[in-house]
Amino acid sequence: SMINMDDPRHTRLRRIVSRAFTPQMIGRLTDDVRRIAARIVTAIAPRGGCDFVAEVADRLPLEVICTMMGIPERDYRFVLDRTNLIVGSGDPEYTPDRDDPSALLTAAAELSELVADLGRHRAEHPREDLISALVHANVDGERLSSRELGSFFGLLVQAGTETTRNAISHGLKLLTDNPDQRALLISAYERHARTAVEEILRVASPVIYMRRTLTRDIELHGTRLPEGGKVLLFYWSANRDDTVFAEPGRFDITREPNPHLSFGAPGPHYCLGAHLARLEITVMFRELLARLPDIRASGEPSRLRSSFLNGIKHLPCEFTPA
Repeated sequence: SMINMDDPRHTRLRRIVSRAFTPQMIGRLTDDVRRIAARIVTAIAPRGGCDFVAEVADRLPLEVICTMMGIPERDYRFVLDRTNLIVGSGDPEYTPDRDDPSALLTAAAELSELVADLGRHRAEHPREDLISALVHANVDGERLSSRELGSFFGLLVQAGTETTRNAISHGLKLLTDNPDQRALLISAYERHARTAVEEILRVASPVIYMRRTLTRDIELHGTRLPEGGKVLLFYWSANRDDTVFAEPGRFDITREPNPHLSFGAPGPHYCLGAHLARLEITVMFRELLARLPDIRASGEPSRLRSSFLNGIKHLPCEFTPA
């Protein structure tokens, strides 16, 4: 996976796929994101309550990624189920037999084969979608292989759906638990949306850690770390560093500056989908708070059993039917 590669291979793959994630390209997706968010809220609005994760937070990033890639709507459920199985491989709800890795490997292979099939078709019959763009991308004579295309899709659909859906789910819980911040956001959404999204990302920290291998000896805060050693970046710790953030335990939608590391630190592995994630969270809460202004979490979240993702599987919510 590209997320675990070093240069020069990482640079080669990233420069091919990064063209799909520029601010200009994400801007073109804005209408699609708004349309999908509006449809999701329309579906739940008359009911007065739902499982917020399954019927809201799950659906937006999944449908956006599948729309970008050109995945047919009939395969959305297939993609979601396989993704849940992969990222929830330590959770008995998704993998009852956690000692058997075959289900996880099969799910990954099925996702890869789905996009490989589409890639072969788009090679002969291109469309205005990301798979077509990646299949035909040529940077200094380099193209993605079928295996690389499948690997990138696996990374995109997992990183692009799980992290955003967890940020949206945590966002509703945070706004429910902090009614003053919720009232402030509703009072002037466009004024506070940008900083509110950054604060949700900081506090939620959807990814718990990332592991890296040291390429040389280094001394960090008085501790000598050897070349080849394994080190972990804990996003939760970084995003609550009291030497950087005043009152780091407080949820403050006006916090600025907010140099959180939820998308990684600046560098070659900074999250390609950061612009898209921010857009999705902003649009989803704009739609929810405009049409269902009293929506709130009505129970405690069911947490994903994972050491890697700060995930929420289920979250009951309630609101006045509209």
